[in-house]
Amino acid sequence: MPIFSHPDYKGHEGVFFHHEPRSGLRCIIAVHSTARGPATGGCRMWAYDSDDLALKDVLRLSRGMSYKNAVSDLALGGGKAVIIGDPHSDKSPELFRAFGRFVNTLGGIYITAEDVGIDTADMELVAEETRFVAGLEKTGITPSGDPSPFTAFGVHLGVRRMAEIRLQRESLQGVAVAVQGLGHVGFRLAEMLARDGAQLTVTDMEEDACAKAKDRFGATVVGLEEIYDQEAEVFAPCALGGTINEKTVPRLKAKVIAGAANNQLSTPEIGRLLQERSIAYAPDYVINCGGIINVEGEIYGCYSPEASREKIRQTIHRLGEIVLQSEAQGVPSNIIADRYAEQMLHTRPHAPEIAPGAPADRRIRTAVGAD
Repeated sequence: MPIFSHPDYKGHEGVFFHHEPRSGLRCIIAVHSTARGPATGGCRMWAYDSDDLALKDVLRLSRGMSYKNAVSDLALGGGKAVIIGDPHSDKSPELFRAFGRFVNTLGGIYITAEDVGIDTADMELVAEETRFVAGLEKTGITPSGDPSPFTAFGVHLGVRRMAEIRLQRESLQGVAVAVQGLGHVGFRLAEMLARDGAQLTVTDMEEDACAKAKDRFGATVVGLEEIYDQEAEVFAPCALGGTINEKTVPRLKAKVIAGAANNQLSTPEIGRLLQERSIAYAPDYVINCGGIINVEGEIYGCYSPEASREKIRQTIHRLGEIVLQSEAQGVPSNIIADRYAEQMLHTRPHAPEIAPGAPADRRIRTAVGAD
């Protein structure tokens, strides 16, 4: 498994591997950048087909977090963790406590939170072993709770803004939206879109989630592969990354791609392909900013949900500027977003004052409860 020559390693400050046989923990933490603050990003649990795929995922995700945090003007760097395992069968309190101990050994350069396959209850177990964790409901100075409602809030605003720009629609009433993935964020997004009057087509690996969407929102349920072929004006990828690729783009009939998934484009070059097909793309790490924005206050010990929502609105306004600039210059929106993020990476953020004992307080390097 090459590291330094890995195509996605470039720019990373460090990658850390850990295996704890007793709990079965196998995980990788990637720290892309600490230029703007502690590297922060969620922990994903997934049954990867190979260690190489896990490494590729964590490297791409950590870079995406650096860009997301920079675009949102947060006093946070970018990092990510993956736990290799099936979230339906391999979870245990011992596994998450072992992960917490591993996070703690990094001394605060990486702060973790929940992501795909992980929930706040899992993070509470992590918090028994380390202070460097956020998105908590019970533990900490100012716990912010489950970040997924705030991610969905931002994506919902982003879908509305994209509809204004590309569809010239002031509301989503009657707009056909295909939602790919009904997890923590995708289901909440579908709920918000339904309240706006959107006509929903949905898919998910979990049949129960699809049945619930059909019952609650009147959504049309289709198969995992059929979702690409729908007569939808908006395609909302809310599952895993890489679903927008050379094979799926020709099948899409949507004029807008705007969803919650990370790393939606299989390669950066797909942005050009979307532009050639006149499909407006909301860069993923801009539109799905809400979750990490919501935990920034918790990380510094000054959480406020109202302040989080306002900062999310500001970032979605920036999304609109990126997409309009893309259309004016004839440059793919993912390239415009990357340029802006790279510029912001070298800009000193206005960091909140760190409350003693908050996750951003790197003076505390020992496990919770230790003297």
